[in-house]
Amino acid sequence: MTHTDFIFVGCDLHEKTLVNRIAVNREPAEKRTFGNTVSGRAKLIAMLKQKAKELGGGRIVFAYEASGQGFILCDQLEAAGIECKVLAPNKIERSSQEKRNKNDERDADRLLDIVRAWALAGTKLPAVWVPNAQTRDDRETVRTRLDLSEKQIGIKAQIQTLLKRQGLEKPEGIKGTGTKRYRQWLEGLSQALSLGTGFRNVLGSLLRQLEFNEQEMARVNQAVEQLCEMPHLKPIVDPLDAETGVGRLAAVAYATEVGDFTRFRRRQQIGAYWGLTPSSNESGEIQDRKGHITRQGSPRMRRILCQAAWSRVRHHEAEREGYQRLVTRNPKRKKIALVAAMRRLAVRLWHVGRKAQQEMAGLKPAER
Repeated sequence: MTHTDFIFVGCDLHEKTLVNRIAVNREPAEKRTFGNTVSGRAKLIAMLKQKAKELGGGRIVFAYEASGQGFILCDQLEAAGIECKVLAPNKIERSSQEKRNKNDERDADRLLDIVRAWALAGTKLPAVWVPNAQTRDDRETVRTRLDLSEKQIGIKAQIQTLLKRQGLEKPEGIKGTGTKRYRQWLEGLSQALSLGTGFRNVLGSLLRQLEFNEQEMARVNQAVEQLCEMPHLKPIVDPLDAETGVGRLAAVAYATEVGDFTRFRRRQQIGAYWGLTPSSNESGEIQDRKGHITRQGSPRMRRILCQAAWSRVRHHEAEREGYQRLVTRNPKRKKIALVAAMRRLAVRLWHVGRKAQQEMAGLKPAER
């Protein structure tokens, strides 16, 4: 082999298996399957290294799609000196026929074709940014806290649905569903012998789940506060938290999800990262028509930005005026006005976070 030769690998990653399609340069691919375990990944790496050695050396380029399996495979490959590309599933174009005829081997072949075309022909590679170990660890705490919030909302919704099925409504003297008196009323219902056994059992279970969830949230809140005080996050979280409408949790969530603020160069990129840019339909003589937002990226961060944007509209004069201006123009487009506020907030937080991160690194903040 010459120094320009390649060994390409497209891997369809699963919880238990790694289905690989392996090819040298433009030659046909062969299939090799390994277990998705520490020993299985080690065997895969050893096989690739041996193959490169037998062929006289060469550049090994490995590709797989990002998933809930994380970046352990990427870490292990790069530690072994193998170039790894983690691809974004939502940016890989597939024909309708490919979508209908999916299987592990075809998916691996598709990834192989993408990385081979990138290396040999210079095509665009739909790769994702791989966060470092510290950022991934920080995200675990924050995401757990956000998941607990979602679970709490779900439990409360189950309670409301259960009450409606029984035709029960809270007494007029109880103002809200988050008060101590409301919780006491629910506890009383769970013990009322005049109501069905099934209803009492289910309501009691939901109340116990809610109590445990609240206790767990209190514990994780302490972990989040400790995280916010860490030296690598505090200089970023503090200025983000100082923005109107942005709380401590929203600030640390934004900081950990972005990770490296300097990887974005323009405001359009940060808007697209959160899925807050409108979709586009432009082909031939058809003019560019804007549709709904793409909703790519993190749904949890869009929910956080939505809550923060509403607070900002209520308490920030310029944001309130901007929102009202769009609503006045078309009262039916309140959602569009809110999305615009979310996008402005996302861009604002990016500017603030990037400046803080650059100051931490001793760099001159980039021009806006």
